[in-house]
Amino acid sequence: MAGLRRGMSCGSPASVTGLVLFVLAVLVTVPEVSATRYIVGGNMGWTTNVNYTIWAQDKHFYNGDWLFFVYDRNQMNILEVNKTNYEACNSDHPLVNWTRGAGRDVVPLNVTRHYYFISGKGFCYGGMKLAIHVENPPPPPSASPLNEKSNARRPTSYRGQFVLPAVFAIGAAWDAFIRFW
Repeated sequence: MAGLRRGMSCGSPASVTGLVLFVLAVLVTVPEVSATRYIVGGNMGWTTNVNYTIWAQDKHFYNGDWLFFVYDRNQMNILEVNKTNYEACNSDHPLVNWTRGAGRDVVPLNVTRHYYFISGKGFCYGGMKLAIHVENPPPPPSASPLNEKSNARRPTSYRGQFVLPAVFAIGAAWDAFIRFW
């Protein structure tokens, strides 16, 4: 029976446990990445009589974010244009027509640069234009330097140093349990 157990490696509980531990280890070491999906115009959506300059002014658009346009698909569209055509509301030569026909279209912001969007059919003159600048995300905050006086008053936390070794120790214990059971 022991020889049979040693020969079972593909679907054995020990190999499954090892795989699970490996995946957990990878997930622990992967940095957190978050992208934001902005609904253009907020509750109003992509429509006339909305000042999109004011809507965008307090937002930071980062590489990897998304713009979600919600609009009347029978009347409006989403055209990406250059700065000159943006300022002139000229929709004759768009760089990209993001209109897909559903009235709910997503534009990925995957390049660090200025983006200019207008709605053609005369709606740009009613304010349907959006200019944003996409930048790279800021680096994560750096750790503050150690201050020996403040460390003397505050207990040191070692929790982060034990998480990954604890995961591996539990996995090794489980593997040993499965092998000798």
